[in-house]
Amino acid sequence: MLAALVLTAGAAGSALAQRAALVSVDEVLDEQVSQTYPVIGRMLARQAGVVAARVSGPVAEMRVNVGDHVKRGDVMAVLVRDRLRWMRERKAADVAERRADVLARQAQTTMKTQELARLERLRKSRSAAFREAVYDDARIEADMLSSQAAEAQARLQQAEADLNLADIDLREAEIRAPFAGVVTVKHIDAGAYVGIGAPVVTLVNDNDLEIEADVPVDRVHVLTPGVVVKVTVGGQEQRAIVRASVPQENPLTRTRAVRLTPEFEIAPGSLAVNQSAVVHVPVTTGRKVVSVHKDAILNRQGDNMVFVVEDGAANARPVVIGEAVGGRFIVVEGLKAGEKVVVRGNERLFPGQPVTF
Repeated sequence: MLAALVLTAGAAGSALAQRAALVSVDEVLDEQVSQTYPVIGRMLARQAGVVAARVSGPVAEMRVNVGDHVKRGDVMAVLVRDRLRWMRERKAADVAERRADVLARQAQTTMKTQELARLERLRKSRSAAFREAVYDDARIEADMLSSQAAEAQARLQQAEADLNLADIDLREAEIRAPFAGVVTVKHIDAGAYVGIGAPVVTLVNDNDLEIEADVPVDRVHVLTPGVVVKVTVGGQEQRAIVRASVPQENPLTRTRAVRLTPEFEIAPGSLAVNQSAVVHVPVTTGRKVVSVHKDAILNRQGDNMVFVVEDGAANARPVVIGEAVGGRFIVVEGLKAGEKVVVRGNERLFPGQPVTF
């Protein structure tokens, strides 16, 4: 029946057959396919959380709003720093005082050490000017001054540590973004008082997303780390690689969470946290098949046919197709891998009509 239809169409379009038609073509493929089971997942941020205050004090300025993108290290809020600044100056003065005390103790120790050395020389020379009691007193006093110098050095180190802590508190009065992301919640505003650990903003890194899907336990065994699967995100088919299968089962749904890392580039703002993503879980192992693009198939009076481009002309050929695989059909009979078939403009073609593409 299809052959008769082709001959009739060829006779009716003999005048147009010499006119080249502009078409689009696609190659018949020999590819490996497998059946899949769709599981609805969601996009999750690998970095997300509440940014908290590290020092207490009133809020002087909020520099971000909900929806603002920040880079790592950007200042998002500033606390009133006058008290912290003067506390730092006080610690700096204490360090200067302790340093001067250390220098004085060291000078005293040096003088007493020199005196003890002089007495030691008199003792060795058996001079009549040597007095044993004076020598013993000088030695005890030298030891005492050395101990006081060490104590003063320890107090200096303590004062320097306090100064470093004051410097840290002064720096922490500027609350900075720990990672790049977008502000999703602003917990405070200017004029509020925050304590240590109080939430300031909630930050989500929308440039570092991964996919989580709750996969039935009878299908999760195929999703081992490193396995590449197809996912549909935002209406587009992409690829993702299994990062981990969480060893914890939901007793209500009998599913396990699987985390996948996208193998496609995520443009800033193109995807959102908790956006749905369909994970195509493999059910059967892959097998080699010949496939043709769906748009190449024409149904004429119940029979399927395609236009195959041969020697610059479109020749009609009957085909037998099987199941659909994505945007293609498995070819049971009629086509070979590598042949070019018309996928756009084929509705207006006549058998044998010249084509360009």
